[in-house]
Amino acid sequence: MTPIFDGHNDFLLRLHRAPDARETLWLQGDGTGHMDLPRCKAGGFAGGFFAVYIPSPTADIGVDYDALMDNPPYEVPLPALIDQKTAMPVTLAEIGHLQWMERTGTVSICRSVADIRAAMQAGRIAAVLHFEGAEAIGEDLDALHVWHAAGLRSLGPVWSRPTIFGHGVPFRYPGTPDTGEGLTTAGIRLIRELNRLKIMVDLSHLNEKGFDDVAAISDAPLVATHSNAHAVTPSTRNLTDRQLRQIADSGGMVGLNYATVFLDPDGRQKPFAGWDPVLRHVDHLLSILGEDHLGLGSDFDGATVPADIGDVAGNPRLLDALRVHGFGEDLVEKIAWKNWLSVLSRTWGG
Repeated sequence: MTPIFDGHNDFLLRLHRAPDARETLWLQGDGTGHMDLPRCKAGGFAGGFFAVYIPSPTADIGVDYDALMDNPPYEVPLPALIDQKTAMPVTLAEIGHLQWMERTGTVSICRSVADIRAAMQAGRIAAVLHFEGAEAIGEDLDALHVWHAAGLRSLGPVWSRPTIFGHGVPFRYPGTPDTGEGLTTAGIRLIRELNRLKIMVDLSHLNEKGFDDVAAISDAPLVATHSNAHAVTPSTRNLTDRQLRQIADSGGMVGLNYATVFLDPDGRQKPFAGWDPVLRHVDHLLSILGEDHLGLGSDFDGATVPADIGDVAGNPRLLDALRVHGFGEDLVEKIAWKNWLSVLSRTWGG
């Protein structure tokens, strides 16, 4: 079975919301959500980026997100900034869950490509600790060094809501990522320190000006862990052709997001059957990025995904669809896992 290395999942948030059930949710699996150990093994899931995400305390008050995103055009209101004091206990708890997973002997928290390869060879899930939003870091950046020591190797300065470091894109369809100001002064310092520490910078939720700021500052490959093509689905969360060319020119990477709302050309969240929307994005991304700069970035346990994928055990069906579409085995393997390890080598060194 072809191994899968995945650019983004929100499984740690599931454990955070049900900490007393984590043995069931991970080790045994109860059929809920998108991921658990049995389904990971069944789907060839070899590893990926495990996101620490801070839920917004008021995010679900008075807004029916599903109704909005099933009936375009829409613009989902963005929650307010979350301060570091609020974010810290959630961040600690979610990292604690990942460390528990490692203690079960089923996962390795990886700090290098050599660690990833060793985990894959040993049959353990290779987990890269990722922050989806930098709320748990203050302007002095001291906490960044604490998290780096705990294994942090990938960070997105924002989820869609603002942080002290920059501004994300709202969930808007149709729309463009040109939605406001870019990085703050603190955000510029953050990017430079991330480069110095060899922590990968994730561009997936940054708005266009923030993307351009990172491109101007960073000396690392430009990476969007879970984003799609704006030319196919004109959502604010998707990347324009200009952005894709900048990523390719930097030796960077895009992880194909499975979220139906970013795949469906009509911008709807409801799961669809068939592979056409997925293949349209893949073809467009490859046409600009080239074969060495596209991978997978599922957004499992954080999004509605196509019916024919379903959950992590459905990844082989996606790879089979790529083969039927005419992709050779070398390209399938690049998209499935090899391109991710290559870009991490270019980013982390070694």
